[in-house]
Amino acid sequence: MAKKAESVNMVDRFAEFKELKNIDKTTMISVLEESFRKVLANTFQSDENFDVIMNPDKGDCEIYQNLEVVPDGEVENKNMQIGLTEAREIDPECEVGEEVSKQIFFQDFGRRAILTLRQTLSTKILDLQKDAIYTKFKELEGEIVTGEVHQIWKKEILLLDEDQNEMMMPKDEQIHSDFFHKGEMVRAIVKKVENINNNPKVIVSRTDERFLRQLFEQEVPEVRDGLITIKAVARVPGERAKIAVESYDDRIDPVGACVGIKGSRIHGIVRELRGENIDVISYTSNPKLFIQRALSPAKVNSIRLNEDTKKAEVFLHPEEVSLAIGKQGLNIKLASALTGYTIDVYRDIEDDEEDIYLDEFADEIDGWVIDQLKAIGLSTAKAVLNASTSKLEQADLEEDTIEHVLSVLKAEFEDEDEDEEASSPAEESTSENAE
Repeated sequence: MAKKAESVNMVDRFAEFKELKNIDKTTMISVLEESFRKVLANTFQSDENFDVIMNPDKGDCEIYQNLEVVPDGEVENKNMQIGLTEAREIDPECEVGEEVSKQIFFQDFGRRAILTLRQTLSTKILDLQKDAIYTKFKELEGEIVTGEVHQIWKKEILLLDEDQNEMMMPKDEQIHSDFFHKGEMVRAIVKKVENINNNPKVIVSRTDERFLRQLFEQEVPEVRDGLITIKAVARVPGERAKIAVESYDDRIDPVGACVGIKGSRIHGIVRELRGENIDVISYTSNPKLFIQRALSPAKVNSIRLNEDTKKAEVFLHPEEVSLAIGKQGLNIKLASALTGYTIDVYRDIEDDEEDIYLDEFADEIDGWVIDQLKAIGLSTAKAVLNASTSKLEQADLEEDTIEHVLSVLKAEFEDEDEDEEASSPAEESTSENAE
């Protein structure tokens, strides 16, 4: 009975280990049996003639060695055979040539065998635990998880989920205005799961665009149910984002559904993203109309597309240009990312015949210089002439180059002024002769 009690205690201790590691009962029984068999194979050179019976309900383990009954004195391999007299102590009715099952107790193998069993079992359970973590989070890639802040370092934060699994959130995966305290619950998306040398590492993110998508799925039932589809997302984390949505049901307004009554649905998302300004626009397969909507709140006059290079030249009234570009260029940057087109903004000067596009001066000004000026929003001659010195310096051009550009542009308008002055005396003369 003592040996039986020791066996129960030993397996119970493994069972406690199982509970700590969250390994299911079936897997644990398989691991236990495999671990016992490994030790048996080391001790008896083979485990083929052993039955290892795990009793999960009782919490114990029984081991039986199946031996061939041979006449007394003819035992050649005690690991495979047993004498008739000894065999009949187990089964009084057995005969030579039959097989008997002898129960053996693991504790009889000695302390070294038990330590080997424990070490083998610990290694297998650790490997299983790592596999389980990798599999669990691999299936969660792109999904939102919640973790408790356990440790805060300069370059990353350690989060623990409800099962105490570790998740790492690097600094560049945090919104710049994020500030967390130990013990605080944080939501993030599983960005990727690495498994280097069977050591799973879970990377979570709050800056990934999929985080914004998943927040909309959680907050907007129509998105979650598939009635509204998120077609494209572009964001500068913590600053601004644009999201294009489409409804397959004409009765549902996709923008209105995502925003909610008085912004009730989108406000929760904005708070989660630390005040990130979110523009929700209605998707369309018409690229010109899509670009026009993406540049909102600016009002576009016309758009010229180059499908081969995926470039769009957008023309607006001068007062709309700053809206199209946005603060720190965010609006046009996000619009480009959302639509997939490189967008160049131009002032529409059709109503102002006195101004001239810089492209018209390509014979006198190098093309790369014109591109530099256009990049800072100066696309016409008068825009350059009226620009401040600090504005021109943003083009990152040499002082001599800027002086050359200004002289060329001034000369153009001086020539026009001279033409007007030359015509004035003639008019006056005509007028005098008429008198």
